Amino acid sequence: MLAWIESLPAMATLLTIATIALWASGRLPEYLTALLFFSVATIFDVVGRDVIFSGFSSAAFWLILSGYVMGIALKKSGLADRAAGKLSVHLAGSYLRVTVGVVLLTYVLAYFMPSNMGRIALLMPIVMVLADRLGFEPGSRGRIGMALAVGFGTYQLSTSILPANVPNLVMAGAIESAYGLQLAYLPYLFLHTPVLGVLKGVLLVGCIAVLFRDPPRRTPQREPARPFSTAEIRLCVLLAITLAFWLTDGWHGISPAWIGLAAACICLLPRIGSVTGDEFATQVNFRTCIYVAGILGLAAMVAASGLGERVSEAVLGIVPIDPAKPFFNFMAMTGISVVLGVVVTANGLPALYTPLAGTLADASGFPLLTTLMIQVIGYATPLLPFQAAPIVVAMGMGRVPARAGMVLCLIMAAVTFAVLVPLDYLWFQAIGAFDR
Repeated sequence: MLAWIESLPAMATLLTIATIALWASGRLPEYLTALLFFSVATIFDVVGRDVIFSGFSSAAFWLILSGYVMGIALKKSGLADRAAGKLSVHLAGSYLRVTVGVVLLTYVLAYFMPSNMGRIALLMPIVMVLADRLGFEPGSRGRIGMALAVGFGTYQLSTSILPANVPNLVMAGAIESAYGLQLAYLPYLFLHTPVLGVLKGVLLVGCIAVLFRDPPRRTPQREPARPFSTAEIRLCVLLAITLAFWLTDGWHGISPAWIGLAAACICLLPRIGSVTGDEFATQVNFRTCIYVAGILGLAAMVAASGLGERVSEAVLGIVPIDPAKPFFNFMAMTGISVVLGVVVTANGLPALYTPLAGTLADASGFPLLTTLMIQVIGYATPLLPFQAAPIVVAMGMGRVPARAGMVLCLIMAAVTFAVLVPLDYLWFQAIGAFDR
C-alpha cells in the first residue's frame, strides 16, 4: 500500500486528499478551501496554471454566475412571486405533496431544457418564494428540504436523459472518441429511466419527506389575477428568448453558458434590466462560484497530473472481476465508478472510466456498451455534494448547511446501493443488456 502511494504524483495526491477532506468535513468554508487549493497548487506548481484555474473559464462557472443574476431579476420583478403563487395553491396541504411537486417539476423540465444550471437558475428563486408562502423561514427544515429537492432532483434524475446532464455529454463524447460508438436518445432513455429516473425520484421524495418533514405553516389562497408589470413583461420576453436558444443549442451550437451570460448582461443593463450594480455586488453568491471553480480545477489537476489514471489502475488491481459472477461484477463496476467519482467529481468520471471499459468488458464478459452504461449509475450517485456542481449551486442559492446536503447524499447513496442498483441489474437483465 505504501509503495502504491509513493508511486503517485506526491504533491497532487496530498493536495487532492487534503482538499476533499476539508470539503467533506466542513471544517473550513467551502470557498476558503477552494482558495487554499488554488494557492497551494500554484505555489508548488503542481500542474500548469491554465489547468488549476480552468474552472474559471469553464461554461459551468459562467452559467452559475449568470444564473444568480437571472434569479435576482426573477425575484425583483415579481415574476418569481407570481409563479410561486400559482404553484402554492396546487402544492399546499402536506410536506410530502410539496416535495413531490418540486421533484416532479425538476424532472419534467429536464426534458425540455438541457442545462442543469439553467434549470436551477429558473427554479430556485420560484421555489424559495414558494417556501416563503408556505411559511418556511430561512434555515427551517422545510425550506432546506425544498432547496435540496431542486438540487438533487435537477442533477440526479436528469442523468436518465441523455442531453440533460453534463456528465452524460462528456461520456457520449468520450465513448465516440474511444470506441467510435454513438449513443441514441431513445435507447438511452429506455435503459435508464425506470430506475435512475422514476424509482430514484421516488427515493428522493421519500428521503426528503422523512429527513426534512416540516408541515406547511400557511395555507395559501388563490389570488385574484393582476396585470403584468412592465418589468415582468420585459423579463418574460427575455426568458422566452433565452429558453428558445437553450432548447435549440444542438442546432445553433452556442453553449447554454454563453446564452445565459448574454441574458444576465441584459438584466444588468441600466434602464433595460432590473438588476442594479449594488444588487449584483451584494446578492450574487460569489463564494459558491469560487467553490465550483475549485471543484472543476481539482478535477482538471487530477487528470493532468496522472493521479486519476494511477487511482483507476489501483482500483482495478484490487477488485476481482469474474465472468462467472455477473451480479458481483455489476455491483463492483458501479462501486468503481462511485469511488473514482469522489476523486475526479461527476464531470471528470466519464473521461476516466470510459477508457477502462474495454478492459472491464473483457474481464467480466459483459458487452462493451453495457459496461459503459454502468458508469451512469455511479455518477448519478454522488457520495458527497462537491462531486456534483449543480447540487453545490442549489445549496448555495438555497442557503443550505453543508451537513444537510452531506447527510442526504450519504443516505441516498446507501439506499441506492442496497435497493436501486440490484433493481437496475434486474432491469438490465430483463431487457437483454448482458447478451452478447
